[in-house]
Amino acid sequence: MKILKFGGTSVGSPERMTKLLDIINPNEEQIVVLSAVSGTTNSLVEIANYFLAGDKKKGSECVENLYQKYKDFVVELLPAAEFQEQGNEVIDYHFGFLAGFANDLFTAIEEKVVLAQGELLSTTLYHIYLKSIGVPSVLLPALDFMKTDDDNEPDIPFTTKHLTPLLAQHADNKLFITQGYICRNSFGEVDNLRRGGSDYTASLLGAAIMAEEVQIWTDIDGMHNNDPRIVKGTKPIAQLSFDEAAELAYFGAKILHPQSVFPAQKYKIPVRLLNTMEPSASGTLITHDSEKGKIKSIAAKDGITAIRIQSSRMLLAYGFLRRVFEVFERYKTPIDMITTSEVAVSLTIDEVGNLPQIIEELESFGKVEVDTNHSIVCVVGDFGSEKHGFASRVLEGLKHIPIRMISYGGSNYNVSLLILSEYKTEALRSLHNRLFE
Repeated sequence: MKILKFGGTSVGSPERMTKLLDIINPNEEQIVVLSAVSGTTNSLVEIANYFLAGDKKKGSECVENLYQKYKDFVVELLPAAEFQEQGNEVIDYHFGFLAGFANDLFTAIEEKVVLAQGELLSTTLYHIYLKSIGVPSVLLPALDFMKTDDDNEPDIPFTTKHLTPLLAQHADNKLFITQGYICRNSFGEVDNLRRGGSDYTASLLGAAIMAEEVQIWTDIDGMHNNDPRIVKGTKPIAQLSFDEAAELAYFGAKILHPQSVFPAQKYKIPVRLLNTMEPSASGTLITHDSEKGKIKSIAAKDGITAIRIQSSRMLLAYGFLRRVFEVFERYKTPIDMITTSEVAVSLTIDEVGNLPQIIEELESFGKVEVDTNHSIVCVVGDFGSEKHGFASRVLEGLKHIPIRMISYGGSNYNVSLLILSEYKTEALRSLHNRLFE
């Protein structure tokens, strides 16, 4: 069985939703994971924010506006009267449910329920569409088998245990539809996967049933060797290892969330990144194998803050770095890069919500300097210790740009450099010319 995930733009209009059958083969065993129709989740976030703020009038107006859009969506997707009636019943139910929150106490728990409605709508409407054209399918409620544990981590054994019987009940069917993003938490409440959303769902399902392959369908033909929004002439990468893909995803390749590759990596399930608008394009295949002797891609991550702690107490002192890291752990703030010398340690973060408290604690160790408005430029490829010249080519490409930090050797797959964000565009273009042309 294959897992096929389609993002919001792939189901963003009735026309695009109907064209999914150009890709989906109803005669092959497949689970199709759908995101919400593009724009829906943003509208649901807006609705939830109004309800949380107590502005029930504005929230209700937003519900009505979104409802009218779905009324038009149903008319176009389901022109036959019988199925249009079914579609209207679905949206009437969901939007009546949303409107009811204007009369109730609204908390973070209800917010998660509101955000789940987008995927519930898209999958149910697509299931009705398939029925209207005579294509058999089974709608699987993700809330019956997607669950997180006490640490808010996905519970793959739970998914295997509860999904396998559902598939067995419909052994005569080949095509299954389910929701991305949504799940239940350890209390049984409606929740969501947050990190990676529907991509994460697809990877988790692939791991849970040991799928043949996970396919992530978006509006770009795989991961490119640079940011196509900034650099001209980028090309899709034919093959990446899971580690390389995770590095690129973490450091700015928006096509994939880094968290979403880990379940597939752990269970050795191949992942393909493919283009809904150009189904014949080969895209990017992600497996455990790495193509040796090549630089694969360049990515950049913005919004980086650099922190330097300078202290003579660091000299020959064991336990110093542990105490520094414990400060960030207490404030649940991840560290991106780190470099050290005998008397100083520099590191970067991208979450600054607790920065004042972090600085206050770090000042007990020594002098603290903070620099904002930086970007991390990450070059991914085969940087194993036996390779000669790749790192020097990277530095040669940036010889005219001031570099704040360099991280090399943390893995065999990347060199990361910290620069001021004002130099990012120039850095990406210069590296592209040096490494790929």
